[in-house]
Amino acid sequence: MLATTTSTFAQNTKAKAAATPAPDTAKVDREYTMEATMLGYFAKDGARNPTLKANKGDKVRITIVNGEVMTHDIALEKLGVKSKTLQDKGTKTSITFVADKNDTYYCTVPGHRTAGMVGTFEVVEGKIGEAITAGQLPMKDGQPLNLNFETGTLKDWTAKGDAFTNPIFAQDDPSPVHEKDMHVGFAGKHFLSSGGTTNYKLTGTLTSVPFKVTQPFAAFMVSGGALQDTRVEIVQASTDKVIYHITGQGRATLQPAVVELQPYLNQDIFIRIVDNETGISQIPYIPNDKWAHINFDDFQFYATRPTFPNELKQKDIIILPPLDPVLNAGLSGVKAAQAMTPPKGFKITLAAAEPDIVKPICFTIDWKGRLWVVESHTYPVPAPEGQGRDKIFIFEDTNGDGTLDSKKLFTEGLNLVSGMEVGMGGVWVGAAPYLLFIPADFKTDKPTGPPQKLLDGWGTQDTHETLNSLRWGPDGWLYGTHGVFTHSNVGKPGAPDSERTKINAGVWRYHPTNHQFEIFAEGTSNPWGLDFNDYGHAFITACVIPHMYHMIQGGRYQRQGGKHFNPYTYDDIKTHADHVHWLGERGPHAGNFRSASAGGGHAHAGAMIYLGNSWPQEYRNDIFMNNINGAKLNRDHPSRAGSGYMVSHRPDFMAMNDSWSQWINMKYDPSGSVWAIDWYDKNQCHSSNPDVHDKTMGRIFKITHENDKWVQADLSKASDMELVNYQLNGNDWYVRQARLLLQERGGSKKVHKALKEILEKNPDATRKLRALWTLHVTKGLTEKELVDLLNNENEYVRSWALQLLAENKTISPETLKRLATLAQNDNSSLVRMYLTSAMLRLEPAQRWDVVDALVQKAGDKDDHNLPLMLWYASEPLATVDMKRALELSQKSKMPKHLNYMIQRIGAIGTDDAKKLLKDFNDRVGKRDHSHENHEIQALIAKVLGE
Repeated sequence: MLATTTSTFAQNTKAKAAATPAPDTAKVDREYTMEATMLGYFAKDGARNPTLKANKGDKVRITIVNGEVMTHDIALEKLGVKSKTLQDKGTKTSITFVADKNDTYYCTVPGHRTAGMVGTFEVVEGKIGEAITAGQLPMKDGQPLNLNFETGTLKDWTAKGDAFTNPIFAQDDPSPVHEKDMHVGFAGKHFLSSGGTTNYKLTGTLTSVPFKVTQPFAAFMVSGGALQDTRVEIVQASTDKVIYHITGQGRATLQPAVVELQPYLNQDIFIRIVDNETGISQIPYIPNDKWAHINFDDFQFYATRPTFPNELKQKDIIILPPLDPVLNAGLSGVKAAQAMTPPKGFKITLAAAEPDIVKPICFTIDWKGRLWVVESHTYPVPAPEGQGRDKIFIFEDTNGDGTLDSKKLFTEGLNLVSGMEVGMGGVWVGAAPYLLFIPADFKTDKPTGPPQKLLDGWGTQDTHETLNSLRWGPDGWLYGTHGVFTHSNVGKPGAPDSERTKINAGVWRYHPTNHQFEIFAEGTSNPWGLDFNDYGHAFITACVIPHMYHMIQGGRYQRQGGKHFNPYTYDDIKTHADHVHWLGERGPHAGNFRSASAGGGHAHAGAMIYLGNSWPQEYRNDIFMNNINGAKLNRDHPSRAGSGYMVSHRPDFMAMNDSWSQWINMKYDPSGSVWAIDWYDKNQCHSSNPDVHDKTMGRIFKITHENDKWVQADLSKASDMELVNYQLNGNDWYVRQARLLLQERGGSKKVHKALKEILEKNPDATRKLRALWTLHVTKGLTEKELVDLLNNENEYVRSWALQLLAENKTISPETLKRLATLAQNDNSSLVRMYLTSAMLRLEPAQRWDVVDALVQKAGDKDDHNLPLMLWYASEPLATVDMKRALELSQKSKMPKHLNYMIQRIGAIGTDDAKKLLKDFNDRVGKRDHSHENHEIQALIAKVLGE
């Protein structure tokens, strides 16, 4: 009964727990066992992340049992003790240590601590254990009410629905309606359940008779689903007002919930137990929710607020919203198009479907408006060399009716293709372990030779996260993205490690004529979407972690897992979005299929920044991405903020209303209409098992607005000057294709003169930039002309002049002096960001004056990007001149810059480095005794191991 319940943590009667590691086999004085899940660590009595206690000097062992198929461990923060890592459900691991001081236990797997796997360890004096205040059953007509079900009946209760037809179960643990490994822990001889994990589909309501509140507090035991529609309500009888409610927390173990009833003394209340959740999943491959039930026991009154070590509090429960309704699944192509709900004025057309297109994994649109589409027959397992089955087709709508009535095969026999782009003399193919180039005759649309292996070393550890999203950048490089759990070491075939570049998350680029490969920015998770806005700024969409990032050259971004290659990164740039597309606080995976109102879930594919000119203006420069679990087209809006952007959620563009919908990417064409490829599969999750994926289906859809006018285009027939004039077109399809063709042709004096006139005279910054980019890709600019542009009144032009000046990683001494002046005087944080990126491309010894000026800009200390970008630029200075680097960091107005530099110098580890820090520590000690100076001294002591 609640009146006699004590803590049921697995622990010894002796008492001793945290500061010196002890062998796991040692005899211990106090032992705790907890189950580890993404929701937290759970004690046997149901407490989530319980406070673990011991007396000083005790030998303590904490054992965790993995509650799911997921990677988990446990560590102590201050002590630095860490367990082995668990993978499989039911496996165990322990840490053993000697109690010395208070500490924090947590899971070290990236993201798990943030998700809630963290608790407190306390060293206390005296006996450990808590007495429980005695309670009493409510009375009516002089008799105790059956609110603990010890009669074995539903006396004093009224049931509706089938969930409470036979809801009382005797003292069997495991319970007959719960799985055998579940501990219910009920009081007395009986407890109540609306079905347990066995009969969770049942629904109904159980209501007690009204009774008078005679004490200021009450408590009862509850467990079951952490769902909105599995709950216990306390109701004011006179008004039918719910004065308290609580759910379970997705576990079987009953826990006490405490209710304050002081305002309702001497009034009648009643208890209502609600189970309106069937748990039935409408999504074919998502199992039903066995927690769609509620367990209840032992309601009692208390004269004072009772204390329970495993009390369940509303604020600790992470409640899931109801499952999203899924209207359709497994539709034909025609029916799938009809099921979609685009905004008013828009229309969806089925352009192609199986068997004409199967498993489209990537596509691009060429200068004729044709679609080049890769059919992925090899995924998810690479075929042996020479036995690939992937194909590239060219589709065309020849009459403007929205259907792709022309189809021709370009090539086949490719292996594990995940990205593709067309231009500069051929077709560029990402097919791990290679980046391939297939030379082509675009008059016959046939290859003119076998695929050339430009780069190799692309990893295949996770074939879901290989190189993808190939796209031409405004600077003439071929860009792409790469996932975090595939580990690549990229270089030219035959190159040694010293000439290779590692990547396992981020954005890369490859130059089509000088054949340089480099990382543009690193980090994020598994991005599968990349595009550039009107100002040439790159954005990607990601999964699992927050989804939106403005990718800055040289930036290092939040990672889903693993560490940055530079161990002195210390911190990374977080999402540029002010939102996520999932609901709830259980983490991104738990929000899948329950987050329609927020966007649909954590997984995204594709990125299209709409720069056509026929759709309403409100859509221009917005980012569109497919929400995989939500089966809808999300739409986000970037707004300038400081050196970059803040991205906000706008109403989702449309819902597909089909759980098999799997749009991979979207692109706009010369008419301003948008084409989208649809993988179409009931399985939305990656699996290395080929049999999981249905390889017989695929679709291509076209989205048109009533303003769209179909056009047939072939920019390859345009003259050089016509291509120059296309830089002024309102539809960026023309701008990009014309720039690419001019890049391939190489430019001319006439072309350069015309472009420079646009750059100089056109009042629109975006048109200036288009001219600047095209001049760059056609080799029409000198260093002097770029330096002159640093005086331009437009911050975007100045910024891009900086990026292009640093393109080759070399700058003349005269130009470097000009940059130092710019760093001191330019009033644009965007320009200062590009200056910082430029410094990251130069040798550290050349950075001093520019970085010195930039770190003293106090107005940038709260900028989203600049403080960390400036750290990345200044960190290597410690190896050039550590004394000067320390002096620079003391002048810096950027948060944590000095702290990071102290750590960086400490990492050098030489006697000179230690002496420099000790001398600095002495100087700090002679200053005022501020909190900041104490922190610096503590950090230096830690770095020096003192």
